[in-house]
Amino acid sequence: MYMENSNNTIASLEDAQKIYRMGNQEVKALAGITISFQKGSFWAIMGHSGSGKSTMLNILGCLDHLTSGRYILEGSDVSALNDDSLSEFRLKTLGFIFQSFNLIPQLTVQKNIELPLYYLGWDAAKSAERAQELAHKVGLEERLHHRPAELSGGQMQRTAIARALANDPQIIFADEPTGNLDTATGEQILDILIELNNQGKTIIVVTHEQDIAALADKRLHLKDGMIEKIE
Repeated sequence: MYMENSNNTIASLEDAQKIYRMGNQEVKALAGITISFQKGSFWAIMGHSGSGKSTMLNILGCLDHLTSGRYILEGSDVSALNDDSLSEFRLKTLGFIFQSFNLIPQLTVQKNIELPLYYLGWDAAKSAERAQELAHKVGLEERLHHRPAELSGGQMQRTAIARALANDPQIIFADEPTGNLDTATGEQILDILIELNNQGKTIIVVTHEQDIAALADKRLHLKDGMIEKIE
């Protein structure tokens, strides 16, 4: 169990369990985890393959449901939300950065960044202004009209970061954000995450890389769906 002062808590799991059923077999991906994450903190979630770290990120990011237990996010119990309500909550309040970038190939950098705003109902002019502001923030102002195929891996990940920031989320989730990048480019991405954390954003990263883990305030080690240790 790992709980801190609730006044500063932005997300917490209470006896969180996630069970996957495959035929007659049950796999406990999360086996009763209780933990809280504080506003403005930087966490690295670590563990071997099958430890539960990706499942935990999916739960925290409202991409999946708990089998049992509670998930309190920004003061709201999201455990019982249906898929549509969960998607709406995710769109309005969270940001995601994926190892594979998850950009839309047919769209320009600007339109990829604008995508969450389109679903939020922003008008075109306001969305374009926001996308240009974020592209400048991540050093892509000269690439606004390029498509993903015309970008380097680092530029694609910076586009993904800008898109993750479009709705001004308080929590940013990243799944192996430097996994497909060379060392120098990966360091540039880490610098952006550190800057965002310094600006008050809560960063929760799944990683197996020690250099990323070393930058985090807290390192959560999972094993067999349970908390092994927190450093």
